[in-house]
Amino acid sequence: MAMPADPENDAVPLRAAMVNALARNDVPMDPAWLAAVEAVPRHRFVPGFYLPVGHRDVKGLTAWEPVTAELDYGRWLAAAYSDTTLITQFDGEEPDWQAPLVRHGGAPTSSSTLPSLVVRMWSDAEVAEGHTLLEIGTGTGYSTALACERLDSGDVTSIEVDPRRLEAAADALYGCGYTPTLAVADGLYGYWPEARFDRVVAACSFRAVSPALLAQTRPGGKVLLTLSGWLYGYARVLLTVAGDGTAEGALLPGTVSFMAARTHSAPAFGNPAHWAAGLPDKPRTARHGPERLVAATEEAFHVRFLAQCAVPDAQMVTVDEVVYLVDVVSGSAATLTPLDGEWHVREGGPVTLWERVESVLDAFDAAGRPGPSAFTLRVSDEGQRLWHPNMPGLLLPSAAPS
Repeated sequence: MAMPADPENDAVPLRAAMVNALARNDVPMDPAWLAAVEAVPRHRFVPGFYLPVGHRDVKGLTAWEPVTAELDYGRWLAAAYSDTTLITQFDGEEPDWQAPLVRHGGAPTSSSTLPSLVVRMWSDAEVAEGHTLLEIGTGTGYSTALACERLDSGDVTSIEVDPRRLEAAADALYGCGYTPTLAVADGLYGYWPEARFDRVVAACSFRAVSPALLAQTRPGGKVLLTLSGWLYGYARVLLTVAGDGTAEGALLPGTVSFMAARTHSAPAFGNPAHWAAGLPDKPRTARHGPERLVAATEEAFHVRFLAQCAVPDAQMVTVDEVVYLVDVVSGSAATLTPLDGEWHVREGGPVTLWERVESVLDAFDAAGRPGPSAFTLRVSDEGQRLWHPNMPGLLLPSAAPS
């Protein structure tokens, strides 16, 4: 289909419809941020992206179809103004958008986050006029544009680890008249040349809070981060930084996840069967099954993060109904096998992985199954500890890259 002469005009009613839909969202939206959404042309930031085909291929992999204005103008523009995350990159490889191909499988490494989540992110961080802001993870630049629209461009700094992604974002931002400070940098270390900031907000996730980000935040300033790990448990936290460099804040409710910072991505662990080969032959009956962590519920989403704090170096995979936990740091492993309505556990190595997970679940149940907002994250020179009055403290891993 040939492109119309003026796609900018076609975008106006679509953008207004998206704003109206966001205004009716279950989560109240700040009118000032909705005004920013109505002003920023999202289509300028997503000239090409991938959408799932809706079924898996013959190998069981998710198929992703490229969408551009040249391939299908109507579909491209409609998707750009839908409340949808648009994947723009897999496995760190920049697509050739002049001749894009269908993707099969792969790990998304860059995207344009769904607008409702971007607005929620800025609102949760309590970003307002007059604040200086560090955004970690420029991505396509769309969220950066919203920040520039609400604040002054001179008060916005955005960093991105991928130079090709940043170059494309810079072109779109400058083309729309926004002039934030942009830099290729690892978000784990923030951006000292522009510090200190009133707000630091990460559009990627970290295994733990980086001390550099706290040091670059003014006393009384706030840091909004998503914490994640190798079990793919997630929690968002809004920290307030004190004058002595410590920080504290409660976990935020909801089931929000972000791509991991590349330096915090999980390592490969090989063949699960190799890890299971050295485990003791005699299993024990599990007190809790893995469904406590993987069920499609908000509680399971929350519990998975708590369990991850107890076994931060573990990864989990299921093969032929057997659940494997593998810890490449300590050399520990565990398997859970379903049998006659129960789960049978075999574990070995310096860390009894599933026993640690069960201890967290026991404490969680005994405390009355408290939700995320009942937990406080405290960060100091002594470490990073997740605290609840009726549960033992859970220590987060080091913030240094693994």
